[in-house]
Amino acid sequence: MTASARPQKRSFTIRGHRTSISLEAAFWEALRELAARDGVSLAGAVERIDAERGDTNLSSAVRVWVLARYRT
Repeated sequence: MTASARPQKRSFTIRGHRTSISLEAAFWEALRELAARDGVSLAGAVERIDAERGDTNLSSAVRVWVLARYRT
């Protein structure tokens, strides 16, 4: 496994609650790019995904959201 394939952990505050997300470098890059396209910060994009994820793990929800955005 290469270093870039290892998940990288980042922390965010969402609605006053501190949480962390572990994603591979490629997903962090894609999430940053999509957030910029939407005109929101990285934290803003994560907050939007969190609001729509239901019971899904947040890291998994981010990966699925990124994949869905690239498919459309």
